[in-house]
Amino acid sequence: MVSGPYYHCLTFSLLLIPPLIFASYLLAAFPNPPEALNVHPSLASLPPSAKSWQIYPEDFYEGGAYVEFPYGRMRYWIMGPEKGKKVVLIHGLSIPAIVWKDVAPRLAAKGYRVLLYDLYGRGYSDAPQTTYHPGLFSTQLALLMQHLKWDKAIIVGVSMGGGVAAAFTAHFPELVDDKVVLIASAGLVEVRERPISSGNGDISRTAKFMSSPLVQTLASSVPFRKYLQHLTNSSTKPGDEVDPIVEIVRVQSAHLPGYNAAISSSLRDGPIRGQAAMFASSGFEGKKVLLIHGTKDTTVQPKYSPRIIELLPEKTKKSARLVNVEDAGHDVITTHSRIVTDELVKFFKEK
Repeated sequence: MVSGPYYHCLTFSLLLIPPLIFASYLLAAFPNPPEALNVHPSLASLPPSAKSWQIYPEDFYEGGAYVEFPYGRMRYWIMGPEKGKKVVLIHGLSIPAIVWKDVAPRLAAKGYRVLLYDLYGRGYSDAPQTTYHPGLFSTQLALLMQHLKWDKAIIVGVSMGGGVAAAFTAHFPELVDDKVVLIASAGLVEVRERPISSGNGDISRTAKFMSSPLVQTLASSVPFRKYLQHLTNSSTKPGDEVDPIVEIVRVQSAHLPGYNAAISSSLRDGPIRGQAAMFASSGFEGKKVLLIHGTKDTTVQPKYSPRIIELLPEKTKKSARLVNVEDAGHDVITTHSRIVTDELVKFFKEK
């Protein structure tokens, strides 16, 4: 029979350790469950008296509907014949899908099945309190296409929408048809010391400061938004001609608590810049790419389109085509909508 101090110590340990382990298990501090996502409402939350209902109502386009996703509810529209070739139009940084008001109906009239939607934080899509990175936007479109049972579509993006189109093509190439269109595309915009108003077409240090979390906390405060609402309400008088594009930006900034935060996060973290790897990704292999740029664009300079082409995979680069629209600025899809539409249709028909 074994005995001695060692034996007694071992016996004591075997008796003591299991209760200690069990007690530690019961007393373990498990991490708190993740906080619920805070989602700010969209234009749909505004009262009927708001200007947005006259400028950009939720039935602005035909075939409109809402769908609920993990990051909030979003609005989309589908127009054109059901059997038409599928095309997705992605808007830019601050203006929701109203920006396609001249291009989308023309494409639908030419037989294309056109899908438009508001990016998170804009228009009639909710504004989740999160980081507005390229993955958020590309996943939003992927979920929407899955909801609609769209296997593939031609992807068209304008301004920041071009950066979204690049990220989507890189992340979900199997959902992209053989063609991608980038109009006045962001994605490579640089940070410069000079302000944007100087015409250099780059993000200034001032814009970077204004998009900082501290400044945006102030901008999202109730007193500041009340001040913006006052400016918005007094900016136009009865009989004044209203630019709907400009006015819808004012309304969003003044009345939607999540809009300014979404814009600032998109500037800091989104597909405005730093997308070189997306354009160079294998997702673009086997695709044909059309770029359209206004020669007088001072928001996203025309120099960026040739740079995008140089980043594309070798075979894609050789077939890529750039259309320069003379005397057009960054708003090329509204000021030169007929030219843009004709170029799109010509490109879509290419074998």
